[in-house]
Amino acid sequence: MIARAFWQRRLEDAWREAPIVWLAGVRRSGKTTLAQSLGDERIHFINCDLPIVEDQIAHPDHFYREIRKPIVVFDEIHQLKDPSRLLKIGADMFPRLKILATGSSSLAAGRKFKDTLTGRKRTVHLTPVLYDELSSFNDTPLSKRLFHGGLPETLLAPGKSTSFYREWMDSFFARDIMKLFPIRSPEKFNALLEYLLRQSGGLMETTRTASALGISRPTVERHLRTLEAAQAVVLIRPFHGGGQKEIVKMPKVYAFDTGFVTFARGWDPLRPEDYGILWEHLVLDFMRAHMPDQNIRYWRDAAGREVDFIIDRKRDEIDAIECKWNPSHFEATALKTFRTYYPRGRNFLVSPMIKEGYVKEMAGLLINVVGPSGLLAAKRPASSTRQ
Repeated sequence: MIARAFWQRRLEDAWREAPIVWLAGVRRSGKTTLAQSLGDERIHFINCDLPIVEDQIAHPDHFYREIRKPIVVFDEIHQLKDPSRLLKIGADMFPRLKILATGSSSLAAGRKFKDTLTGRKRTVHLTPVLYDELSSFNDTPLSKRLFHGGLPETLLAPGKSTSFYREWMDSFFARDIMKLFPIRSPEKFNALLEYLLRQSGGLMETTRTASALGISRPTVERHLRTLEAAQAVVLIRPFHGGGQKEIVKMPKVYAFDTGFVTFARGWDPLRPEDYGILWEHLVLDFMRAHMPDQNIRYWRDAAGREVDFIIDRKRDEIDAIECKWNPSHFEATALKTFRTYYPRGRNFLVSPMIKEGYVKEMAGLLINVVGPSGLLAAKRPASSTRQ
């Protein structure tokens, strides 16, 4: 069993704030393994896929009273008939226990969850294997992480099996969507998912998507909300400060895993021009994991100039983050335009080729050229421009 130390710490930190931790993540992202890695001596593990579990928890107060270990894990809790009631009783009546519940969707998304447990829970979103976790996974090369994706099973496999990705998509709908969401047409839902995998990293134009798939705009919007709730896509909303030349409506959509992007696009093998957009996905995963409280957005103007990611840290201090596989291929036109609107904040150029970060000047801008870990540095320059 590979210990994912970063995520173990995230769980422990969350329990310091609330008795329930909701561990959300797509199917086979490693939720069960992460829960079990907390140690047999510490956890009372309940596999909610088993039919007998409903009988075991029929009287929750008695069930909890019999638990002798400090942590109780409800794995795939959305399989139960009334999971929110079970969690609420545990948090309110048995404060000595730490409760971990795993599921593929966000807690409030499914129709089974009538109580969102406000004040009683914290959510940890488990991503596919992060860039800074690769050393723990047999020193997996970054190129393999981009091609195979970050689900542990695919990352550790010697080769890429296309049957795995197709089987995953079939089971995703049958086990994670159909039981929680009122989806009437699996064909339309799956068509949208495959379309978004192929478009991953681009703008989400709802009208164009509906036209391309031959389905209604309301259906696209409804299925998109479901996919976002189920962790299958991440929507990055645009940043704007009221400028009329900025695009302010369309989000960008990112699929949950690069392996599924390469599968859907038929990228086998990867070519040099493929690495950039896949690297952008990994940087986004890194930020979502290490900066869970930050609102990550992107910026684009009417002329099509775009900055990959924007973090509005505080009033009038806005960080701009650009992702490049090879930093020598970066040119600063879009970033320069962005800084004419928003002059204060840090500029980052994030590349996997950078081991020791440095600062360079381009187009009158100071740019921090870093690997992903450089985004976590606390030191801030007073301005993004050369004084």
